[in-house]
Amino acid sequence: MNFLTISSLKEQAGEQAIAAAVDCELQSRSHRQTKGGKPYLVLTFADATGSFNLNAWSDAPLFEAAQGMPDGTVVRLDAEWTQNQYGLNAAGVAWERLDGDALDAFYAGDAATAEKQRRDWESIRTYCASIKDPRLHALADHFLTDLGTKFRRAAAARRNHHARRGGLVEHVAQMMRSADAICGVYPYLHRDLMLAGVLFHDCGKLWENQYGEKGFAQGYSLHGEMLGHIPLGIELVNKLWRDVAEGPKAKGWLTLEPASETVRLHLLHLVASHHGEYQFGSPTLPRTPEAIALHYVDNLDAKLEMMKDAYTQANELAPGIYEKQFPLPANLVEPLLHFEAPPPLLAAEGEKDSLF
Repeated sequence: MNFLTISSLKEQAGEQAIAAAVDCELQSRSHRQTKGGKPYLVLTFADATGSFNLNAWSDAPLFEAAQGMPDGTVVRLDAEWTQNQYGLNAAGVAWERLDGDALDAFYAGDAATAEKQRRDWESIRTYCASIKDPRLHALADHFLTDLGTKFRRAAAARRNHHARRGGLVEHVAQMMRSADAICGVYPYLHRDLMLAGVLFHDCGKLWENQYGEKGFAQGYSLHGEMLGHIPLGIELVNKLWRDVAEGPKAKGWLTLEPASETVRLHLLHLVASHHGEYQFGSPTLPRTPEAIALHYVDNLDAKLEMMKDAYTQANELAPGIYEKQFPLPANLVEPLLHFEAPPPLLAAEGEKDSLF
């Protein structure tokens, strides 16, 4: 049997069917109707590498079986898989619930993903340790110490990019690398503020895109639904700031310049404005160089992650041209290969090592 993760399945499935089994957790189900009035289910399954939707039609055995599966059920789906611009499709689905060693192995997750997220977590800790402003340094340390476990479980989104357990760590680590590089190109940017802004820009997603202590089904919360991650992030930064301001080290911050209240306000502005536009949920627009830079670093990492995934999942329309993937704006064209200089020609035996 050909066992694949969800990300591998998306990479390999296309117009031609492939036979494979995938272990996955039922995240949610949605009852729908066709135009003809027939019921069907949209089932969302997830593992450590990602998620996908699968339609269970009313005349298929999976429809009845899924009715009795509680959310969080872990199953092995064995099927003939194809993929188009709307996602994965499965024919001849057979399924079984996992238990025992197979279930433990599933919860352990994909080893490559876990190792990448471990390295990214260490990168975040290293960048935060390099923050020189004692107030922002203390704030970052307080956050990583108190909420690090919850942070490492969160996704960066519900779909589109880094939409997996631990995806927020991957997103933040890559943004920190970009922010650090950009500060080297534009030295007037405030590096400490940029790194802190990256760390906290999506901190509200610890509630909006959170996972349980075990499993890969992304949950929902009233706070996430009713407030969203930007207001939650602003509230969290203020709460953490009050915590560190009441600590013994804060007594030495009274004479620091810029003043602590100004530093706090600039950090809050980065959280509030990082979506860049009112229509995308930001309550204010970017008004500082760091806010502009953070917005584009965030958008760049999200878009490039979407493109990376799209190349592995899209059908090839013509040589080097791939089908448009939502929410990207157009069909994709295969990227230009990196230039590699040809190896030097070896002089023929007896020839002088000379150009003349």
